[in-house]
Amino acid sequence: MKDRPTSAEIPDLPGAYIWRDMHGQVMYVGKAKSIRKRVSSYFNKDLAPRTQAMVDASESLEWIVTDSEVAALMLEFSLIKEHRPRFNIRLRDDKSFPFLELTRSDTWPRARVMRGRKRRGTQYFGPYAHAYAIRNTLDLLLKSLPIRTCSDAVFRRQELKGRPCILYDIEKCSGPCVGLVDADRYARYVEGLAAFFEGDSDGLVKQVESDMTAASDRQEYEAAARLRDQLFDVRKAIARQEVVTETRENFDLIALEDDELEASIQVLKVRKGRIVGRLGVVVDKVEDVTAGELIGKLLRDLYTESDRPPSQVLVQELPPDPDVWQQLLTERRGTQVSLRVPKRGAKRRLLETAGANATEAFVRHRLKRQSDHNARARDLRSLQEALGLENPPLRIEGYDISTIQGRHTVASMVVLEDGLPRRNHYRRFKIKTVEGQDDFASMEEVIRRRFTAYIIDRDRPVEERGKFAYPPSLILVDGGPGQLSRAVKVLAELDLEIPVLGLAKRMEEIYLPGQPDPVVIPRDEPALHLLRRVRDEAHRFAITYHRQLRGKSMIDSILDDVAGIGPTRKRALLRTFGSLKRLRAAKLDELGEVVPQVVAENLYAALHE
Repeated sequence: MKDRPTSAEIPDLPGAYIWRDMHGQVMYVGKAKSIRKRVSSYFNKDLAPRTQAMVDASESLEWIVTDSEVAALMLEFSLIKEHRPRFNIRLRDDKSFPFLELTRSDTWPRARVMRGRKRRGTQYFGPYAHAYAIRNTLDLLLKSLPIRTCSDAVFRRQELKGRPCILYDIEKCSGPCVGLVDADRYARYVEGLAAFFEGDSDGLVKQVESDMTAASDRQEYEAAARLRDQLFDVRKAIARQEVVTETRENFDLIALEDDELEASIQVLKVRKGRIVGRLGVVVDKVEDVTAGELIGKLLRDLYTESDRPPSQVLVQELPPDPDVWQQLLTERRGTQVSLRVPKRGAKRRLLETAGANATEAFVRHRLKRQSDHNARARDLRSLQEALGLENPPLRIEGYDISTIQGRHTVASMVVLEDGLPRRNHYRRFKIKTVEGQDDFASMEEVIRRRFTAYIIDRDRPVEERGKFAYPPSLILVDGGPGQLSRAVKVLAELDLEIPVLGLAKRMEEIYLPGQPDPVVIPRDEPALHLLRRVRDEAHRFAITYHRQLRGKSMIDSILDDVAGIGPTRKRALLRTFGSLKRLRAAKLDELGEVVPQVVAENLYAALHE
């Protein structure tokens, strides 16, 4: 770090501090009761290797003062969420774990099993260990609580047709798309489903039993038999939820197993004495932290405004300053939260079981990690040696052009960091300045646009920088000397010194600037495997975008030539059928359900010319 602040400059107050690298990228965000004391500790001689690597890679230090340590915790959380620093431990949104999603913001809420990023206006239950388990449970409940599970596109299509889909016929949907259920009754179905997955199944059981008895008293024996079958399904769904305590308590339990590099975490969500959700994940220990400090960071990330903590959070080890963490959890819940280590009884035994699961998962992960980490390190070292680079290329950007006879020409940019895809940094470009098919000029345009944007971002204040602010350590263009020369020309004009190479498809030859003859890396070398992965990923990403544009263009050209189809009817057709293939497969009467019959006949003829 060039300009180390003096101790007198740093406030002796609570707050958050931010380390940035030479490009202004946020490397690490921390919080402290005293920013001065915490920051001063980074300049001691005996730092952990990872902490020392972070300090060495940083060029500047900033801080933000808060009025309390709890406020510093909240600020740290928001800064980490915004900047995603590479040296911060964070509980990422893990797409491998399924949730049950209830779309509360919809007029007619929908239930579905989902993975990935959470959205506002949606209620989530889980996560669950296996997707099939939650799907089977949902399937058992739908006859008693028949809310929709169809996509919005299917819902709109049936709404336009004026008849429900097959799920209504098999009594697993109440038909909101065509008004076969009123809003109040549907809302009761939604609340019943939410209550069940929150662990409160008694209300649903009593309701079905009551309806069954009433139907029997009215001598409606067929309806009573259906309700009896529904009650069987509900009880079968309840049996899937493992009972862990005799008392009907709500609590979360957190256990972990770790080493110097990573930690295996197990979180059990217990509601009304039953396990209603599990989370098992392995995180990188990019910070030098104890087990207690790591649990504190999990508490910070695990509980948000959309996923509030229960009244009890039981942990394997208390974090430092547990009163501060307890206050944070209490603020996020809105009522008092107890944060403690269970010492005896059923909760202690459950904690030990979760710890054993964390250990077992960690053993499996370490075996996989050892081979995976070694392979990525080997690939990067091999590429560094093959190309004569000063440092391993920790960030590689790959570029490809996709076109057919010069139409809908597009380009892709893909990113690998530490040998792994960084998909949220991928970018797609429509080529704007090139007429016809000219891959060389197209490559020149996309390289110029990307690195002109980088220079603009680089020269802006840090807080105003955009999506292109971080430069690569190596650029790979798909093609031979022609594409490479255009990339080199642009970088020279922009006064950027970034290693660049071209990888030709036919003979897997590598072209380097200033070398007339290609470099041939043996096919069994890890370096070539890595370059091919980047090239193939760039090609896949580009051609996917090209197909999307081509498909949209084909639909537009056909619909625009049909008399009677304007913007409104075009949108209705696209909402109903979605693609040219499905439009062509549609029957005349299906088209007639969306547009007038005369227009449908014209469209049918145009589609089958």
